[in-house]
Amino acid sequence: MAKRMVCWLAAVLLMMSTVSALAETPREIYPLDYDTLPEPRAGQYHYLMACVDTWQGSASNLGNTDGVLMVTLDVDAKRVMLTTFTREMLVKRPDGGIGRFTYIAKNYGPEALCETVSTHFGAKVDKYIIFSMDNVQTIIDAMGGVYITVTDAEADYLNRYRIARDATTPSMDKAGTYLFTGHAAVIYMRIRKVGGDGDSGRTRRIRTVLSTLAGKYAQASLDDALQLLTAVSENVVTTNMSMADLLEAAGYALELRGVEPEGIQMPPEEAMEPITYAGMATRQVDFEYSRQVLSEFLESQSFDVVE
Repeated sequence: MAKRMVCWLAAVLLMMSTVSALAETPREIYPLDYDTLPEPRAGQYHYLMACVDTWQGSASNLGNTDGVLMVTLDVDAKRVMLTTFTREMLVKRPDGGIGRFTYIAKNYGPEALCETVSTHFGAKVDKYIIFSMDNVQTIIDAMGGVYITVTDAEADYLNRYRIARDATTPSMDKAGTYLFTGHAAVIYMRIRKVGGDGDSGRTRRIRTVLSTLAGKYAQASLDDALQLLTAVSENVVTTNMSMADLLEAAGYALELRGVEPEGIQMPPEEAMEPITYAGMATRQVDFEYSRQVLSEFLESQSFDVVE
């Protein structure tokens, strides 16, 4: 009996030591104060766009935000900038605790998502649009689809995912450039387990699709812009942008038509460290360094961006 008890205690201690090794303690996070953040300089406008991880979205029951993007229109510098944010990073929650970024909008609302981006990365953004995956595919279809160049690995994934044979033109086969329908484009943007770059690969694919769509509107007319604006306004889960706000943003976009978008990932890869927290694989972040990199990107026209 005594021997059995000793073995049992040893097993419990081993399990406890294993759990302790897996449950790492993240560094403290020190966000900036939202109320004292400077407004974007004149001529530069930020808009936060996020896609929840459900096909049908509900403003009263938002899902996790798998794709979060800040669109920056700089009419003075003639730049269009796309900043994507990784879902896996640890942030300071509105309640003072630490948690994954992907849960902020779901648990605290889209305004909290704007504040989290602003206070952790130093670029104040207060206008937002939240989409569902169905919203995104509908908007892309309204734009006539999008041409995407895929690798063999990406083509194999999409085929195994069993997208419809007519979801791309020509039908998906191997590496190459295809015209994607909205549904196929959404599946492409959600790829995470191809290429070995995980969530960074997903954020890169989001920037690729949006940059390509922007290129289609290089010669857009006012009618084209209004049609796109209608498609967007009719396909949102929730937004705090009025029609006047949307028209204003469309006007800035028209001023910048033909400008090639620039893209960057936040946080930068070198500012993230893998950590297991609350039973999840997450990333802790050097936010001070990330704020510096983002500021340089937003203000420099010769920045070496992450594609």
